[in-house]
Amino acid sequence: MINKFDSKTREALFEYILQLADDNLIFGHRLSEWCGHAPILEEDVALANIALDCIGQASAFYSLAAELDGQGKNEDDFAFFRNENQFKNLLLAEQPNIDFAYTIARQFFYDAFAIYFYNELSKSHFEPLAGIATKAVKEINYHLRHCKTWMLRLGDGTDESNCRLQKAVDDLWMFTSEMFLNNYNDEILLNQKLIPDASPLFDEWFELVSNTFSEAKIKVPDRNAYQIKGGRKGFHTEHLGHLLAEMQIVARSFPKAKW
Repeated sequence: MINKFDSKTREALFEYILQLADDNLIFGHRLSEWCGHAPILEEDVALANIALDCIGQASAFYSLAAELDGQGKNEDDFAFFRNENQFKNLLLAEQPNIDFAYTIARQFFYDAFAIYFYNELSKSHFEPLAGIATKAVKEINYHLRHCKTWMLRLGDGTDESNCRLQKAVDDLWMFTSEMFLNNYNDEILLNQKLIPDASPLFDEWFELVSNTFSEAKIKVPDRNAYQIKGGRKGFHTEHLGHLLAEMQIVARSFPKAKW
């Protein structure tokens, strides 16, 4: 099926799928940092499982991107042997954990978007992409339910847990609008119904987020507040470089190691 695409479509599709892979890899790595450090044992296991789901989705997207690329690369080449400015993940994904409330707020913002986005992506006319999205929807349903439960527990918990969650929400809000942006490559793919238009999903996302915040006694930030973008173009916050240095150190130190 890949061979039927012209070179322009194939290149645009490669770039698009690489973005999705990078999102999932970086979200997954951030969650994996809680392994052995979560507040309770059950949460340690839950966050590790969600991280594995994200990294599994990243692996599937990287594998598909490698097919489109046709240069003989594999998932590890994309994950471990690219520099910071070559990653096209959302800025939201790379934000540090800081505390448990930040982790939950960051993941909730993304999952509340992803549940709508991947459901639309599962209708793609590019069957391999639709297949990965269909499997992802099942996993994201669980991720969203898990994060929403914690949003309610923290927001409607103690004064301190509410305060910490409100601060996390306020600090991370500026990175949320990037999820709904299309770029020039997307127009090529939208016209062929290979990808969904993310921008109309904002209203559904905002309603889900607002309703959850209301239940959790969290104030909704200003809908028109200042937003930061740039991840899709390779412009990142200082945090991604530190994350990649840790994530890539073994692969880069021993590039031909087998285990």
